[in-house]
Amino acid sequence: MNSKIEQYIREHTSVEDPVLEDLYRQTHIRFVNPNMSTGHLQGKFLEMISKMINPERILEIGTYTGYSTICLAKGLKEGGELITIEINDELSDFARSYFIKAGVGSIIKQISGNAIDMIPLLELEFDLVFIDGDKREYCDYYRLSKEKVRKGGFILADNVLWGEKVLEKKARDEQTEGILGFNAMLMNEVDIEHVIIPIRDGITLIRKK
Repeated sequence: MNSKIEQYIREHTSVEDPVLEDLYRQTHIRFVNPNMSTGHLQGKFLEMISKMINPERILEIGTYTGYSTICLAKGLKEGGELITIEINDELSDFARSYFIKAGVGSIIKQISGNAIDMIPLLELEFDLVFIDGDKREYCDYYRLSKEKVRKGGFILADNVLWGEKVLEKKARDEQTEGILGFNAMLMNEVDIEHVIIPIRDGITLIRKK
């Protein structure tokens, strides 16, 4: 996105939650690959989508330090629950501390492990799923989570433009191939409708018919 346009959008979007602002800053100070953190614009988008759907149960694949988790949790129905899966258990306590600061600690359940192994163990139905894990495994995440989504429910998949690498013709890495395979797979799905939204690194919004 044009940097000046992005700045204009930031200046004309609801102000960032101070807890999220601090979480974003601390993520950049303390952890490698801080660009994996959702950030203000995308975070507000996720929050608004969640509030529109008003889900009873959310599944998130890829917690990282918890920015997106908090944003999604803000849209839950009263008494609802968000289950978030993260393979790096060293991030768990840090994320939990911010869930508590944001006032959503009691409605977020953290699971450590590979989502491919963990999802089949969840005997639950979800209204909303957010996929933001290992790009090489997007197709697997999608297939497994789709089975858990109610009819009329939604799946969001992050990074589907992958820094515009989806347009490259040569020297594709495994992560890019994973995204390309996922994007292509969706085109052959007959029981969904979907659209790519070009916010940040691209988010696909999927509705299960």
